[in-house]
Amino acid sequence: MKVAAFTGGVAAPSARFRIHQHIPSLAQHGIRVKEFIARFGSWPPANCMLRPIWGIATLLDRVPGVLASRRYNLTLLQREMLSTFVTLEPWTNAPRILDVDDAIWLHRRGDYASRLAAMCDGVICGNTFLADYFCRWNSTVRVIATAVDTARFHPQARREISETFVLGWCGHHSGLRYLFSLEAALGRLLKRHNWMRLRVVCDLRPRFAALPAHQVEFIPWSPETEVTSLQGMDVGLMPLLDDSWCRGKCSYKMLLYMACGLPVVVSPIGMNLEVLKRGEVGFGASSADEWVDALEWMAARREAAVALGRNGRRVVSEHYSLQALTPVLAGFLKKMAAR
Repeated sequence: MKVAAFTGGVAAPSARFRIHQHIPSLAQHGIRVKEFIARFGSWPPANCMLRPIWGIATLLDRVPGVLASRRYNLTLLQREMLSTFVTLEPWTNAPRILDVDDAIWLHRRGDYASRLAAMCDGVICGNTFLADYFCRWNSTVRVIATAVDTARFHPQARREISETFVLGWCGHHSGLRYLFSLEAALGRLLKRHNWMRLRVVCDLRPRFAALPAHQVEFIPWSPETEVTSLQGMDVGLMPLLDDSWCRGKCSYKMLLYMACGLPVVVSPIGMNLEVLKRGEVGFGASSADEWVDALEWMAARREAAVALGRNGRRVVSEHYSLQALTPVLAGFLKKMAAR
């Protein structure tokens, strides 16, 4: 069975984790995936003057892949080909599956999301919040979480408990606003405990207004260092805002922390709350006081925090790993191709 997968770019996290990392495992299930990557990216440049040129170049770049899809049994669309537009998708070979891991209908031209779903034979959603929306436009919707490669993201071997307690956050710079929303609580913690540190792993250095600079560590994100950067944390943070966009998030940051054996403190919103209910893996915190209390509890009870991290690793291995989810994805792809 051959699948033509249209993804949004080499560095796009959704493409890396929802499509690309499954390809070797899917081959073991008799499914060969050819990834057609948007060389110029599926999202527009910041410079508005360049956007028309980018749009034309992106569509022309997509044409050979669209024509080639005729030789495949199934087309997998990783979101839209051109940001917020329906363009060449109807000319890909059917049956088609749309894969979604964000609340994309909230964008300015949100009607494109329902149009894409309606023209596809099935939709794969990263969580139940997304599925509840897309089932309005497609009768075949399957929830498949974003899988973690637990062979790559794993706990550090024989890590000793040190005097320093590292609070960690990792992510793209577009998500820094969620970390900034936690600045008041983090400021209280760092000023109260000079042996605490905040580690930020990101593609852009954050600029905090009220945190002690000597207690903030910035590590530029790279594929080569992302695992060791996580392993050096003592607790993983995932703050969110209580809105529809955040309820559409697939908790991948949280899952990566847990795969590396870290306890977590997260906003109990959307899929974060679902993961918390899988086992004793950490705490949900909704207010600054709750964030401070949860993190101070972990810092004061290091062995108990380590035990929460072990539970988190088990939860990810059982429910969110490649080993657990690739067979589910393979089964759905074969079912759709059989139509």
